[in-house]
Amino acid sequence: MNDRINELLAQMAALEADLKEAVHAQESRMLFQINGKRVEFEDSIKAAHRKLKTNFFRWLVTNRPQNLITGPIIYSMIVPLMLLDLCVSFYQWSCFPIYGITKVRRSDYLVFDRAQLEYLNFIEKFHCFYCDYGNGLMGYMREILARTEAYFCPIKHAHKILGTHERYNRFLDYGDAADYEARLEEFRQALGKVK
Repeated sequence: MNDRINELLAQMAALEADLKEAVHAQESRMLFQINGKRVEFEDSIKAAHRKLKTNFFRWLVTNRPQNLITGPIIYSMIVPLMLLDLCVSFYQWSCFPIYGITKVRRSDYLVFDRAQLEYLNFIEKFHCFYCDYGNGLMGYMREILARTEAYFCPIKHAHKILGTHERYNRFLDYGDAADYEARLEEFRQALGKVK
């Protein structure tokens, strides 16, 4: 990997750190504090949130009909998602120790804090739970697969692909065979040190 690419990757990492800091600063102004897994708002904010909650019957009447009609299709995906969760978790649990890869913490990806928002009714909270689970699961699975790819085949594609994971840009260039086995071993060793 050339120096320019390394320089750009370092700049990207610095920008991502700045973005996280800016988002955290904005969240601090939202008048809530995180206490363990619990998000706590000031009492005045909680009271204002409760006043904004739409009761179930009003929500049902004002909801878009297409949302109600497609609901069963959307929620039927919970079965394959749970099966996928079980399979990927079992794969990581059984294989990562053998490969010496640090396991991905599921709790870093599956976060269910939207249910604590007082302005959501129970149906809206259920929607949020479903989306939290589905998107969190995809992030969890993506990181497991990214670590697997970094272990077995850390080589970029010849063709441009969209939506690469964060490890991809550090992979070996397509067709760069110089010292492949030694560099592959470096990737493997680094995976045991992931925090």
